[in-house]
Amino acid sequence: MGSQDAIPRSTVDAPPAHYVMKIQSFSLLAKNSIERYESGKFEAGGYKWKLVLYPSGNKSKNIREHISLYLALDDTSSLHHGWEIYVNFRFFLHDQTNDNYLVGPDTVRNERRFHKMKAEWGIDQFIPLRDFNLASKGYLVDDTCAFGAEVFVCKERSTGKGECLVMMKEAILYKHLYEFDNLSKLDLECYDSKPFNAGNFKWKIKLYPKGKGAELGNYLSLYLALADPSALSPCSKIYAQITLRILDQKQAKHHFGKANYWFSASSHENGAAIFMPINNFTNQNFGYVVKDSCFVEAEVIILGVVDALS
Repeated sequence: MGSQDAIPRSTVDAPPAHYVMKIQSFSLLAKNSIERYESGKFEAGGYKWKLVLYPSGNKSKNIREHISLYLALDDTSSLHHGWEIYVNFRFFLHDQTNDNYLVGPDTVRNERRFHKMKAEWGIDQFIPLRDFNLASKGYLVDDTCAFGAEVFVCKERSTGKGECLVMMKEAILYKHLYEFDNLSKLDLECYDSKPFNAGNFKWKIKLYPKGKGAELGNYLSLYLALADPSALSPCSKIYAQITLRILDQKQAKHHFGKANYWFSASSHENGAAIFMPINNFTNQNFGYVVKDSCFVEAEVIILGVVDALS
């Protein structure tokens, strides 16, 4: 709301429905350098609010010789990104002489939109101090006054979701070596390593000894997968560089593949369906299988992480 003097006002007999802030020895606020005072919390429309009073004007907005009064949403940390609350509110000032209330502004036709980046609305120039201090007005009697508020939430809505991508300045390489043994007795399509940590995530190596999909029977397939993809939120993603390697136990001529992938709850397994011809893998002239075992190594570098924007 603007800093104009002409704020639409009215007078009502009923006190404010939601909160009253009574102040005794009002003059001592300014004398004790209290430029801003926040009331306690009160609830209205399912949210917690507070009144914010500047007894000598909001100097950050260059307001002087007025009382500035605002309504503030108390806890914005609980609001999701994009969440908005549309509110009608009125401020009250007690006329103690006539036992009624000066009310302003009328926001019924001019709702205010509260959200994470704008959690405070009000009136920079709620009332001039010259009027407030006049004994004939009845607002300040025996240095005591009372302000109040009514708050009505009209609607709530989310403007959409958001995300935050964090690219790693100092990416760390994680290595994990796993032995798959008793290969001649393996009769399942896929075998998993034990879970291991890389970054803040758990991973596992997935070996398809007879291949996967269209290459079944021709190529060994090798993948890296998130061990618990359900732990990721739907919008979370991990960008990683992975190297998968089957060790040559005889001549150290290791067979490897390297690529960058996005991992997520819906795409939690990446690698190569055509990793190595099965004939090469099982050929005893090579050293990939020795004593019915092979060693697979995974290198993982987390390059970036996407999470929901809070």
